[in-house]
Amino acid sequence: MENNLELREFICEVGRRAYAREMGAANDGNISVLLDDGTLLCTPTGVSKGFMKPEMICHIERSGKPIGDGRYRPSTEIGMHLCVYDHRDDVRSVVHAHPLYATVHAICGKPLTQQIMPESTMFLGEVPLTPYGLPSTPELSDAIIPYLQRHDALLLENHGALTYGHDLNSAYFKMEALDYYAKVVYLAASYGGAKEFNADQIERLLDVRRKHFNQPGRHPFLNLAEQVRQEDH
Repeated sequence: MENNLELREFICEVGRRAYAREMGAANDGNISVLLDDGTLLCTPTGVSKGFMKPEMICHIERSGKPIGDGRYRPSTEIGMHLCVYDHRDDVRSVVHAHPLYATVHAICGKPLTQQIMPESTMFLGEVPLTPYGLPSTPELSDAIIPYLQRHDALLLENHGALTYGHDLNSAYFKMEALDYYAKVVYLAASYGGAKEFNADQIERLLDVRRKHFNQPGRHPFLNLAEQVRQEDH
């Protein structure tokens, strides 16, 4: 087995967390991490994320070509991950899953735009819905490109969700936060709908983020040029 055993074990741990939180049935979902040498570790195809072992994690080139003669093949949706890395120099990990409430929004064609909780407003802003793309094909990658520069979390129409960040913890926690946001929106609808923040309240929350949280990544409500400058430093 190649090196990076600790990281392989952590990918398996994140897979178990996602499976335990019902972020996908059977073999759904995939995880990748970009290494310092430009190669990647990613989850294998046809294996439940709740039952992975370190030796199952695939080592691939930036092109997607497997490194070595391992018995496990990389996820068939690795092209979507590579697309994220190609368009976001700051991203080092990508997580794709089918979390229940987020997926309900995705299959109903409902982006998450309501500003109703401090945490989701400060750290996600909103989660757009990307056009449908056939899974495991370039269509899926092409569909997400217009959204990558301003968002760190996406709903994939009639499919699931995608999150990414500067490390695996960041990418995975955004997936948890996304699904919790979707769940609150869904449940609040049965009480007549959530009470939303006004423009002043939103701006004050963004100011809290600027002053008190060193949060790498992009945010749709903040100036893009400023965020890129922060990443460069």
